[in-house]
Amino acid sequence: MNGADTAAGLMSDHGLLTTASLVVIAILVIVVILAIWWGSRLRARQHGERPEVPPAATERTIVEPPVAPSPPPLADTATGAPVEPESAAPAAAARAPAGGAAAQTVTMLKGLGPKVAARLGELGITTVGQIATLSPAEAEALDADLGSFRGRMARDRWIEQAQLLAAGDTERYEATFGKLG
Repeated sequence: MNGADTAAGLMSDHGLLTTASLVVIAILVIVVILAIWWGSRLRARQHGERPEVPPAATERTIVEPPVAPSPPPLADTATGAPVEPESAAPAAAARAPAGGAAAQTVTMLKGLGPKVAARLGELGITTVGQIATLSPAEAEALDADLGSFRGRMARDRWIEQAQLLAAGDTERYEATFGKLG
């Protein structure tokens, strides 16, 4: 064998190697393109089979809490005649949100969002009035039951907020904690 034969043999082997590599790469490209096409067809088929949600079902509906009936008028014990409440009572009633403290949901309190409200609901606390009447021992036990929200009751001063709202003192509430709503 001379040098020319050896060079020709290497060239043919090198050419064969390059051709084989290109064929393998082309096959891989075709497989990838087919896989992408097949995946897009599956996705389109799955998307087409999903039931469409009517637009009305996705809108949030705000439900107002029921309005508590007004208490019966006070009666004078001596005469039995109805007595008008004190002048401060109408002013407090005018400042109190509709429905009274019993109907105020806990989400009115600053620092108490829907996740904490859901946890409180699981524990039986749903109104501002319930939080306002908690004793220190009950508040501590409730705080311990809040799990990952422990400490929020004291930090955000829920009891103080609830007492102001339950009393209908929105002016003092807003001066201390900011605008309601």
